[in-house]
Amino acid sequence: MQEPRVEQVSKDKFIGLEWLRFSLGLYIVCFHTLHNYAETSLPDWVADLTGVGFFATSSFFALSGFLLAHVYCQQGRMREPGRSFLSRRFANLYPLHLFSLALTAVVLLIIANLGIPPDDTKATLRFVVYDTNEDLGDASRETLEHFMSNGELLLNFVLQLFMLQAWNPYYLTFNPPLWSISTLFFFYLTFPLLAPRLMRTPHKVAWLTVVVVLYLVPPVWVILQQEYGIPFTGMLHRMPLLRLPEFLAGILAYGLFREHQTAGRVPNGALRLLMAGFVLCCFLLAIWLLKGEKYWYFLLHNGLLLPAQLMLIYLFALIRTPKRERLNLWSQRLGTASLPLFVLHVPAFVLFSRTEKALSVASARCLDDWAACAVQAGEQTLSLWLYPLYLLLTVVLCVWAQEHAVVPVRKWLLRRLPVQTKHG
Repeated sequence: MQEPRVEQVSKDKFIGLEWLRFSLGLYIVCFHTLHNYAETSLPDWVADLTGVGFFATSSFFALSGFLLAHVYCQQGRMREPGRSFLSRRFANLYPLHLFSLALTAVVLLIIANLGIPPDDTKATLRFVVYDTNEDLGDASRETLEHFMSNGELLLNFVLQLFMLQAWNPYYLTFNPPLWSISTLFFFYLTFPLLAPRLMRTPHKVAWLTVVVVLYLVPPVWVILQQEYGIPFTGMLHRMPLLRLPEFLAGILAYGLFREHQTAGRVPNGALRLLMAGFVLCCFLLAIWLLKGEKYWYFLLHNGLLLPAQLMLIYLFALIRTPKRERLNLWSQRLGTASLPLFVLHVPAFVLFSRTEKALSVASARCLDDWAACAVQAGEQTLSLWLYPLYLLLTVVLCVWAQEHAVVPVRKWLLRRLPVQTKHG
């Protein structure tokens, strides 16, 4: 069913998508941090609802393709030369990447000096955990812990410097969520070549089906081979080439969205409700399936949920732009802060949680015997009541970082990179 009139969607911005990408960033924050709270204080249903982090990451990658197609690829052509596009994307990512690395180094230095057990005694850039989804049996987590040698440290420093760290399938280094920056940059490298062709194809539904099927091939192969360990978990988790279908699917989804808008084929209220119900059912089903056989993790992580993620983006793209300019301004500010949320929340949480533990045992005797206080602090449990404060402070940090650290460096870079201006 269709509405009789075409909804006017802004050519310049999708306010609904700004809120969506901010929400996806906030969800990732909860996914990575809530499990640090005692199980007695965290209801099971909260843990379940915040335990599907890959749903948000995949949605974000698809959303990136959707938005870039909207901004840079009109009528099947790039708005500007590929070199100019890549300069803009590099200038947008690299300052945030460097800021995150600097913040991580500072936080590691602080907590290493605090030495709050059990984990902060290991606080160093060398410490990593191998990435695996296999059943360890009675083995402890320590069997997966590894301290990088000088050669490994140098190699991973070079990978980080050139935003190539996502190609390491064995472990995540320094600030783990930064792999998403590396993967995004690879997506951007493919955009000038692939996006115009995808936008011009008259068979977008067929190509979208092909992309989804191809995306499922690697996890199906891994499951058939029973390869749930290293390096296959890391490859499926973050290897840019294997995650590329999400980005391409987002481009195709935008092409379909724009064709539907042009033809006046806009879903009515009942159809939108049905679509929203489908997305919700897929999300809840994923929560249930993840408690079953371990192969479901790979299938859900790499492709099975992609139709629902694209439908979610489509629905939020239909949201009308509000008339309140102040609301639109904050929507854009929070939406722009979504990528900082993805990559800055871990060091922010480490600093916040250690501060909470240290303050809970702070006394005059800590000045004379900090080692004893550190042990006592390590025994403290985090208060769930303070968690909203952490979320608020993290959002404030990310908005500040984007506007006062990333943007000035981006402008500096753009003055030195080959970028086509509005006047050519």
